[in-house]
Amino acid sequence: METGIYIPIISDYGFKATFGNEADSLFLRKALQALIKSDTPIREVHFDKNAFEALTVDSRSGIFDVACTDEQGNHFIVEMQLGYAPHFVQRMKFYALHRFNPLVERGEFDYANLPKLYTIAFLEKSILPVAHFHTVANLRSESGEIIDSQMTFIIVELAKFSKQVADIETDLEKLVYTMKTLHTTEPTQYPAFWNEEWLRRAIDELDTRKMTPEERAYFARVTAANAEAVKAEKQKIREAVEQNEQSVKAETVRNLLDLNILSVAQIAKTVGVTEDFVRKLSGDR
Repeated sequence: METGIYIPIISDYGFKATFGNEADSLFLRKALQALIKSDTPIREVHFDKNAFEALTVDSRSGIFDVACTDEQGNHFIVEMQLGYAPHFVQRMKFYALHRFNPLVERGEFDYANLPKLYTIAFLEKSILPVAHFHTVANLRSESGEIIDSQMTFIIVELAKFSKQVADIETDLEKLVYTMKTLHTTEPTQYPAFWNEEWLRRAIDELDTRKMTPEERAYFARVTAANAEAVKAEKQKIREAVEQNEQSVKAETVRNLLDLNILSVAQIAKTVGVTEDFVRKLSGDR
């Protein structure tokens, strides 16, 4: 992801430097309070182990971007997803249920006093059939009554947020605006609310002009690793496309061979393959 003076919050490095900043959790605490729409300030957060061991059939392990617990015992899982992820809700359920089970076990299977569990996702693209950018979901009846509020899912779809600075009022709107625009904003265009302590501290963490040599080196390593990962994924896509094209061509050649009206040379020219390709398929029959 290209960047100017400020590293994007939604980048891997930026998300960890702000939401995952264990040395200074003010930004995370204010953000969580805004996301769950609570009037009660979160005074403390304890960062939990954010990885879990393999639970799936193919033995894949998992990792949350941020996992923490506040002073009231409320649990939070926070994820950032770049790119289109139409089935991300399923991943959120997987993460939430993985965290839910140990809560029950630690309470000796007492379901009466379980702490609240919030699973929060920031999505770069839109996936829900709703108009608003901030969706809060609980277990509800068909009439809309809340059946259970112990487990809450919160999805923020950045693509749906379009408010301009003059219209921004809430901390939630300030948060999402900052996440979308910080890395593209010139210093002369800063909105006044970026001077608020919780946002100013986060923005300072992303200011490339204030980075130490060690931080610059780490940022360079993360950026390079991400670039390699993107390159590898693109190569996988290209290979998949090429394989699919070959499969289609092979099926077309087989169909033409079945008709038995064209020569090998004519089939090769029609499909756009070599004559050896046609002969091999003919010999495999």
